[in-house]
Amino acid sequence: MHLAYPAVLSALLFCTGLYGVLARRNAILVLMSVELMLNAVNLNLVAFDVWLSRTAEDTLHSGQALTLFTIAIAAAEIGIGLAIVLAVYRNRGTSDIDRLRDTAETPETPETPENSENPTHPKDEKAEAAA
Repeated sequence: MHLAYPAVLSALLFCTGLYGVLARRNAILVLMSVELMLNAVNLNLVAFDVWLSRTAEDTLHSGQALTLFTIAIAAAEIGIGLAIVLAVYRNRGTSDIDRLRDTAETPETPETPENSENPTHPKDEKAEAAA
């Protein structure tokens, strides 16, 4: 088998995963797209390992060993990522990435001697200016 077939398939899988990461708004779909990208890398590792082992006389199979490590890391990543997404969904009621970014808390301004002279909050000044 030629090296071009798995390399093209891997490139298509990786591009599909990249599109999913950039275009999707649901956090679970983004995690699935990251998994697709990792599987494309695994396919490349195994394909190049088989191709290099045919040309070389040693049969170390380091690409397959790296693939096993990648699968283990991907399993841990999806477990932790899904737990975080479920916790955020329980707290916020949505897993939409844009809505989560919009509802992020802004840090409060610390109380300094300069701020103690003016007791109004900057948000209050905007409300007074609009009224």
